[in-house]
Amino acid sequence: MKGLVFELQHTDGTSHARAGKIITGHGVIETPIFMPVGTVGSVKAVQVPELKNDIKAQIILGNTYHLYLRPGLEVLEKAGGLHRFNSVDLPMLTDSGGFQVFSLTGLRKMTEEGVTFQSHIDGSRHLFTPERVMDIERSIGADIMMAFDECCPGNADYKYARQSMERTHRWLDRCVRRFSETDPKYGYHQALFPIVQGCVYKDLRSASAEYIASKEAEGNAIGGLAVGEPTEVMYEMIDLVHGILPLDKPRYLMGVGTPANILEAIALGVDMFDCVMPTRNGRNAMLFTKEGIINIRNKKWEDAFEPIEADGASYVDTLYTKAYLHHLFKAQEYLALQIASLHNLAFYLWLVREARKHIMADDYHTWKEIMVKRVMQRL
Repeated sequence: MKGLVFELQHTDGTSHARAGKIITGHGVIETPIFMPVGTVGSVKAVQVPELKNDIKAQIILGNTYHLYLRPGLEVLEKAGGLHRFNSVDLPMLTDSGGFQVFSLTGLRKMTEEGVTFQSHIDGSRHLFTPERVMDIERSIGADIMMAFDECCPGNADYKYARQSMERTHRWLDRCVRRFSETDPKYGYHQALFPIVQGCVYKDLRSASAEYIASKEAEGNAIGGLAVGEPTEVMYEMIDLVHGILPLDKPRYLMGVGTPANILEAIALGVDMFDCVMPTRNGRNAMLFTKEGIINIRNKKWEDAFEPIEADGASYVDTLYTKAYLHHLFKAQEYLALQIASLHNLAFYLWLVREARKHIMADDYHTWKEIMVKRVMQRL
């Protein structure tokens, strides 16, 4: 059973931006890449053929916490894993559920053993330990599994941030042990990615990156960012760990973010991204386009009969007009949510493909400076 392979193909001559290739048991992923979020085994309002054939997704993210609660491990194992259950034969990544568990304020209790929490669905009580999370992710069957960590708030004080980071490292050791003691259940390799924590403190981030790098995992993640800290501080933390994490392994920035965030983080050496923003904002009538951000509910689009994007990355861009999508949102038609979600995901994936082209051409920095201003302006 072959392991995960990362091939670093080119580094931009004007930044730390990288173009690479990740080879998994379910296919090849060209980086930099954006991963649509399929929290409960589906990307909201988007069907599998559209994911694969229209927006050209290369990897999908699932959520351990939600899939554990529903449909549950018994169903997933009977199905032969999540790939067979949801008919998505693309590479998949599962987060550890840590972020969801720690966000259940008032419904969870954390100890050294793990986290006891109440289900948001029925109030039932459950325990996530590092060992249990590894077993759950084995059962889900993702190609890339995330280690169980504590997601420290962006405004945490130094003492708490240090204690949180040290617990994450101890839990990582337990994850690694359990991972090495178990085998994949469905006949293909699964990789384990540890997560750098340390909040907004330089010495903690450096120490965490060094600890994570020492594990020599097949890839590494940067967590605990975009959780309330200033954007410039987030970039500072990413730049700091760039010089510590191994260059020959993929880097995954968790839960980030806006088109500008992604472009800036690519320049800082990040390879993989996920965020609910394209689908969540799309369902709320916000469209990301190559010329800027549109609130399609605004009256100015009522008689805008041009395509959503004339040279768009998805069939919905040229098939439907802004006026029609404006009408669908006003009429509260479900089709509006589907069109907007498809458009935004297609745009995000177009953006990282374009980034890759400019990395290969050694002019990424110049292109990025233009695009950051363009795509974030309000139209």
